[in-house]
Amino acid sequence: MTTNLIAQDDDPLARFLQSVEAAPDRAAVQSADASVTFADLAAWVADLAGALRDRGVRRGDHVGVCLERGVGLVAALLAVWSAGAAYVPLDPRYPDERIAFMIQDSGLRLVVAADDRPTRLADVEVITPVASGSTGEPVSVTPADAAYVIYTSGSTGVPKGVIATRGGVASLLHRLEAVGAYPDGHRVVGWNASASFDASVQQWARVCRGDTVVVLDEEQRRDPARFGAALAEHGITDIDATPSHWEAVEQGVTAPALRLFLGGEPVSTALWRRLDAAKEAGRVEAFNLYGPTECTVDSTAGPIEGTEPHIGPPLPGVEVHVLDDRLAEMPVGVTGELYISGPAVARGYVNRPGLTAERFVADPFAGAGRRMYRTGDEVRWRADGTLEFVGRADRQVKVRGFRIEPGEVEAAIAGYRDGCAAVVVARADDLVAYCVGDPDLDELRDHVAALLPAHAVPARFVRIVAFPLTVNGKIDFSLLPEPDAGATRADGRRPEGEYEELVAGVWAEVLGQDRVFADDDFFALGAHSLMAIRVVARVKKELGVALSIRDVYRRPMLRDFAEFVQSAHADVTSAAGR
Repeated sequence: MTTNLIAQDDDPLARFLQSVEAAPDRAAVQSADASVTFADLAAWVADLAGALRDRGVRRGDHVGVCLERGVGLVAALLAVWSAGAAYVPLDPRYPDERIAFMIQDSGLRLVVAADDRPTRLADVEVITPVASGSTGEPVSVTPADAAYVIYTSGSTGVPKGVIATRGGVASLLHRLEAVGAYPDGHRVVGWNASASFDASVQQWARVCRGDTVVVLDEEQRRDPARFGAALAEHGITDIDATPSHWEAVEQGVTAPALRLFLGGEPVSTALWRRLDAAKEAGRVEAFNLYGPTECTVDSTAGPIEGTEPHIGPPLPGVEVHVLDDRLAEMPVGVTGELYISGPAVARGYVNRPGLTAERFVADPFAGAGRRMYRTGDEVRWRADGTLEFVGRADRQVKVRGFRIEPGEVEAAIAGYRDGCAAVVVARADDLVAYCVGDPDLDELRDHVAALLPAHAVPARFVRIVAFPLTVNGKIDFSLLPEPDAGATRADGRRPEGEYEELVAGVWAEVLGQDRVFADDDFFALGAHSLMAIRVVARVKKELGVALSIRDVYRRPMLRDFAEFVQSAHADVTSAAGR
C-alpha cells in the first residue's frame, strides 16, 4: 500500500537555521540549569562546527558524542551536522566495554565529551562542547548523507550500528506534520529519551522546526509527581513515552490538552481505552507510533481512539507491504511479515555487509535500485486500512521500549565462565535469564551489568539444571518455569539502622509492597530497570547522594545496597564539610 511521497530536499539543519531567522529570541532548549535562545544556540553550533572542521572533520565522517541530555548535547548534535558529519551517540551510562566497541566499530577518531581527558575515551581525540573554531557556512550535504549511527542489540552478541540519513530525518518531520501529529505553530516538547535510543531523534530534533525543547532530568522522568509538575511548570504541550513509561507516570499528569506520542512497544487494550476516554474528556490527545530504527524512527501512526489497539496506517512517504515467505501480498486479516520502503529506509549497518544484504532487500514492487527493509514484525491489515501488530517472527523482544536481542544477553552470560549458558526470554515487562552450569547468580549479574546497557540486564536470573527440549532437540520455551514471584518472607530480618530503614522504605514504595526485609533481593521481588532508576532518584532526593542504576544492579541485596548508600552519603557529607 502506498501513500504520496514527500519531497525531502530541505535538510533538518537548514530548517533549524530558518527557525533561527524566524524567531531568534525564542527559547530553543531549556534544562534545569540552562536555557538558550535560537540565536545563541545557532552561534554555539557555528563555533563548535568550526572547531570540528579545524580538527579535520569532513563530510561523511562519524563523530562521537558522549554527553548527558541537555543544551550542550543539542548544540553538539547540530554542530556535527553543520560539519557535514554523522553523530554517534555514546551514552555516558553505558559500560566502558560497550563504548569502546562502538568507538572501534564506527571508526571514531574524535568525540565530543564534557571532559577533554576522560580515561574511558583515552584512545580517541576529545573536545568539549564549548570548543570554538574558525567560522564558515554549513557543509553542503545530500539527503543520502548519513545523519547518525545508532547501535541496537545484535542477535549474535555483537551490537549493530544503523546508519540513518539526513533525508530520513527531514522526512520524519514531514511525515508527522502531514498527518497532523505535529500541528502548525510553536510547540513545547519534552525530551526524555537517551540520545542512544532512536525515539530521541523525534524529540530533540523538534528544535529544527522552531519548537522549544525542554530536557526532563532522570527524577522528572520517573517520579509521577515530578513528571506532572515539570509538564505544568514548562508548559509542555508534546511528550513522547513508551507505554510502560507512561503507565508509570500518568497518575501525576494534570496538564490539560497534552499531546502524547506512544511508541517502542505495543499499547495494551486497557491503556488504549483509558487514553480514548482521556481524549473524549479533552485531557490528552494520544498517537500510537510504530517504526524500526532502520526506517528512521516512525513508519506508521494513528490517533488512539476507539476500543482496539492498532499501529495506524503508513505515514506519508512510507510504502509498506505485508508479505508471506514468497513475497506475495497478504489479504486483509491474514498475518504476514511487514516490509517497509521509501526515503526513510536507512543505508544499512556499519561494517555488516552480510546482515545489511539480509535485512535490506531489493524491492520487487518498485524500480531497480530501491530497497525495502524486512522488519521481522508480523502484522495484518484491518478493513479500515490500519495495521494490527501481531508479534515477532524471530526471538527479538521489546522491553520498556528498548529493542533487545536475547542472543546478545546470552552471549554476555556465556562469557562469565566455561560451562555457563543461558536462554533469555521476556516475561511481561522483564527479561529473565534461565542459566545452567551452576553459576553464582550475584556474580553473574555483576558480570552482565559490566558489559551491557542497564535496560538489557535481566531483572531475574533463574538457575535450572538443564534446558527443556522438544522432540527435535530444540529448546522448548513453553516448559521454562515461571520465575519465583519473590514475595517478601514473613520471617525475614527486619531492616535495622537509619540506612537500611530508609532503603527499605524506598524499595517498598517503588515495588508497591507493604514491607521488605534486609535479606531481600530487589530484582527477585519483581523490580526492573525503571524501578531501579526511581530508587536512584529517591535516594538522591532524600540524601543528596548521586548514584547510578548500576549501583543497584551490583548490590541487589537490601543490606548490601544500604551499606553502599551509607558509605556514599559519608563521602558526600565529608566533602561538603571541607
